[in-house]
Amino acid sequence: MGKVDDFEKFRKDINEKILQGENLDIKRFFALDSSVYQEGVLPARIKELMGLVASMVLRCDDCITYHILQAEKAGVTRKELEEAFSIALVVGGSIVIPHLRRAVALLEEIDL
Repeated sequence: MGKVDDFEKFRKDINEKILQGENLDIKRFFALDSSVYQEGVLPARIKELMGLVASMVLRCDDCITYHILQAEKAGVTRKELEEAFSIALVVGGSIVIPHLRRAVALLEEIDL
């Protein structure tokens, strides 16, 4: 199993455990998080790029991984991802560079 498979399995397994709980606020937040990235006035692929930029600026590697994988599934190209990376760098500054490195390493791993 590779890093991507490990990431997806961990995320799925732990999310299931979290959602088995009784906290309605957590369940509502997870539902909102899932629904907001669906097709709408903005295409899902654009929403994933927006989520990716926000995740890079906020420096959340798990979120960056998730949005890159979702963007790939939505048909986003490497060039589009690289352009989103440049936006994240402008907005977030040089502190984003370590996360950019990990994002590019992920692109190499998934051969995108």
